[in-house]
Amino acid sequence: MELILLTLIAFSALGVVLAIILYVVAQKFKVIEDPMIDVVEALTPGANCGGCGLPGCRGFAEACVKADSLDGLFCPPGGNECMAAIAKALGREAVEKEPQVAVLRCSGSPDKRKKTSSYDGPMSCILASTLFSGDTDCQYGCLGLGDCVDVCTFDAMKINEQTQLPEIYEDKCTACNACVKACPKDLIELRNKGKKGRRIYVSCINKDKGGEAKKACEAACIGCKRCEKVCKFEAITVENFCAYIDFEKCKLCRKCAPECPTGAILEINFPPKKIKEADSNKENDQEKIETNN
Repeated sequence: MELILLTLIAFSALGVVLAIILYVVAQKFKVIEDPMIDVVEALTPGANCGGCGLPGCRGFAEACVKADSLDGLFCPPGGNECMAAIAKALGREAVEKEPQVAVLRCSGSPDKRKKTSSYDGPMSCILASTLFSGDTDCQYGCLGLGDCVDVCTFDAMKINEQTQLPEIYEDKCTACNACVKACPKDLIELRNKGKKGRRIYVSCINKDKGGEAKKACEAACIGCKRCEKVCKFEAITVENFCAYIDFEKCKLCRKCAPECPTGAILEINFPPKKIKEADSNKENDQEKIETNN
């Protein structure tokens, strides 16, 4: 009986000593967090998408509270409204940022980019890109295996069954940058949405010479520089046989797209161009001639 009591007393004493040690250690190394971190975190969407470049909304909130200013800090899913609320809570100012959206710089659907081989392996763009350049003659084109779709937490992307390319829903896209990072061919880019959602960009990154690029894909940029020559705002540059439109300089004048012989320049959310009166008269004259004949 005495042995049992001694054992109980010994374990109890040991427990008390360990509890004291743990308390001392906890007090010495405890981290006191600013309560404003909880306040700021509550103002974020809670998506934890990493679009801000930090580990989750908690990390973003902590960075906002500890920073001297909100410059360089932005929550893509929350947008300007979220940043304005955070700035108000912290008594700081937030610079408004142009809303952005992800765009795919490839128009190589099967009718424009013929398959020359078949792929029988893991359905992953990253894995496939390490094994071969693609199942067409364009080594720069989209593989269409959906890595970008898999990482999108906002259901803003899907693979179009007809084009076999990712389709982006701009009303759902938050420009979180996850799909940009997921694409092993760097085909996805974040661009300003533009007024009324209108934007113009080159949907191709093929750097092969014109003839070779056109042979691989009918919608390829061939580096002819016709778009660059008509741009009065120096928004278009052609390097390595491929054109690029700087959305910061582009004034959406729409003069470049008609010049592109392959249709590589896309105009998004624009109304149809009005037919000039002279062109209309020519069409009417032509119809009269055909009717008389």
